Amino acid sequence: MKVVIVGAGALGGYFGARLHEAGAEVTFLVREKRAVQLKEHGLQILSKQGDYTIKNPNVTSDPNNIPEADLVLAGVKGYHLDGILEPLKVLSDKGAYVLPVLNGIEHIELLQKHLGNKAVLGGLSFIIATLDNKGHVIHSSDFHDLIFGPLYTEQTEVCEKLQALFTKANFHAINSENILEELWKKYSFINAFSGITTATNLAIGEIREQPETFQIAKELLKEMKQLANAYGAELKDEHIKEAEKKLITLKAEATSSMHQDRRKGLHLELEHLHGGAIRLAEKTGINLPYTKAIYGIIKPFEKA
Repeated sequence: MKVVIVGAGALGGYFGARLHEAGAEVTFLVREKRAVQLKEHGLQILSKQGDYTIKNPNVTSDPNNIPEADLVLAGVKGYHLDGILEPLKVLSDKGAYVLPVLNGIEHIELLQKHLGNKAVLGGLSFIIATLDNKGHVIHSSDFHDLIFGPLYTEQTEVCEKLQALFTKANFHAINSENILEELWKKYSFINAFSGITTATNLAIGEIREQPETFQIAKELLKEMKQLANAYGAELKDEHIKEAEKKLITLKAEATSSMHQDRRKGLHLELEHLHGGAIRLAEKTGINLPYTKAIYGIIKPFEKA
């Protein structure tokens, strides 16, 4: 299968390398600066799940240089989404399905409008990874999950083909029959996890030591459940309890990618995540006081 990875950051680099390891024909469509880095240093995964190196990754900065593709995995940050719409259009016009692995929910409708409903699959991931100064992927979590699924029944067959490929790869893949619910579950968790760690500038263990602070994360989960329900996703109290348990069982030093970006002085996904939740809430008349507070606290650190 011919796979294109759009955005070879920590997420795209990890899953792209794992698919290459599994035998897929993988091309990394990246910006010029990242292309130079990949050509100079290659792409390496350093992971408890097993290291892997691509010495000479197939890299390009022009989608027109890619003659054909079966799947495009888009793993960019939310604030880079507008910049990849045209490259995605070029590849989808060649018959590729697009699997966006972004946090949030607003991007699904945007991609469908730009590429057509049938071209866009539903997808999300659970992984904690970052890049070192050579652009190699440091995978620091015990989990590396890729969840995907059809948004329309016509996409069922292609998702079954993807499952056949993904099961050969060294990551945990789930072909979900209810991918929209999974997207909202992830959105709820990541807004709480990234919000509380970034706002406090602390790892999750230090936050858990303060019940009053950890309670804010719980309140964020409750607000996101309310929002998901308003948009037709059947998130239940049990889903919120599962998310709380995940926050409780994470290693003490664990933190979110947004918090890691704040530590590095990088641009934050605040507008795509918490800003998106606030915009969606305003459309339905829902008030999200904790989400708004977290958004306001992080806002001064948003821009690189």
